Amino acid sequence: MRWPLRSLFVVLIILLISCEKSGKDLCATFYQPYPDMVSGRFRTERNSLFLDAMGAYARRDYASAAEQLKIHVEQRREDDAARLYLCCAYLSTGRPYDAELQLDFIEQGGRPGFGDQVDWYNAMCMICSGQPDRAVEVADKILAAKVHTYKNEAQRLKEAFKGT
Repeated sequence: MRWPLRSLFVVLIILLISCEKSGKDLCATFYQPYPDMVSGRFRTERNSLFLDAMGAYARRDYASAAEQLKIHVEQRREDDAARLYLCCAYLSTGRPYDAELQLDFIEQGGRPGFGDQVDWYNAMCMICSGQPDRAVEVADKILAAKVHTYKNEAQRLKEAFKGT
């Protein structure tokens, strides 16, 4: 009687590990950090911390970038670009919940400019935190939009989830 129970337990563990692996695989497949469009800016006293952080980001030193970007956004709360890069630095270091919080700050600010990026990186936060159903909901929202920067990516994401 003990052996069938142990066997069932082992099968359950294997299934859980494989589900976790496929979620991580999807995160690795779909997540790409937002491209650096900042580090080439002219340096001023006001933007020096941001540019230093973006130097680390450009070198793919996302842990250092996150530390510096966090300080920058604490000083400049309305800098949505810095929050988006902080989100990506967090995603790149395995911190999807912290990343999602940065997107929430951008959304709550109500400033135009990063709506499409917020949608897509919200989907990435869902995938990377093991919430595929929520990621599909975000992909559906993107696909329902008349125009959206990430429509093709959302379609590929939906197709990938059909295969899991």
